[in-house]
Amino acid sequence: MTTPPVGIIMGSQSDWPTMREAAVLLDELGVAYESRIVSAHRTPDRLWDYGKTAADRGLQVIIAGAGGAAHLPGMMASKTRVPVIGVPVLTKALSGVDSLYSILQMPKGFPVATMAIGAPGAANAGLMAAGILALQDPALAARLDAWRDALSASIPQEPSDD
Repeated sequence: MTTPPVGIIMGSQSDWPTMREAAVLLDELGVAYESRIVSAHRTPDRLWDYGKTAADRGLQVIIAGAGGAAHLPGMMASKTRVPVIGVPVLTKALSGVDSLYSILQMPKGFPVATMAIGAPGAANAGLMAAGILALQDPALAARLDAWRDALSASIPQEPSDD
């Protein structure tokens, strides 16, 4: 079985409704992915194994979503050379700002491309992953261009009273 080019990982099952948005965009663009629950705190051995084997298994981009302390994206970046896109998951306590800061403030040497908080950030993470892959995949590049063209075409020039 071939590993898909994108890994979508999250800290817990409760993150899936947010992270599903990345999967939806990847599905629309015809990009294969795997999705896994990999908690930085509750399953550290799983995190280490996922990160250490990511490149050798064929992953080319990892989308990592986490809430609260949100260590998953940064810890994953410390274990692999595969680009990591972080998605801060909305939290009740601090509305996801805690997640955002935890993902955004990485030390030199362990970059994480950080998206917006919540579902819009997860959707953009899917688009960012597709954009990275499209650099080496002309067919995907054409699909991504068509997706963007369709988005632009869906915006009316004038407001309506509806």
